[in-house]
Amino acid sequence: MGRTNPTYRDALRAIEERWAEFRRALRRHDQPLFDRLFEYAREHADASGLLNHQNPLLPALLSIDLEQEVRLDDHEERLQELEQTIEQGNSDSVSESTTESRSRE
Repeated sequence: MGRTNPTYRDALRAIEERWAEFRRALRRHDQPLFDRLFEYAREHADASGLLNHQNPLLPALLSIDLEQEVRLDDHEERLQELEQTIEQGNSDSVSESTTESRSRE
């Protein structure tokens, strides 16, 4: 007996094919970004397939949002680390200059 519903991965592939003309119309530098969005959706295909939603585009969009949230969190964490490094560097410079000015006195 065959399946009554296509798999989520099949539905996602069909969505990507429907958007192929849009992708071709994008500028060349935007096309890899577009492809990455579908990679994000494929990374969560197992969870999306369990949902068995009537409109497979909705779980794909939520998967894309989820991956972008992960990337944002990663960037925010890296930014905080860089800011802390800069602040430590500045405080080290201030303490060095204070030590130098005291030694001159």
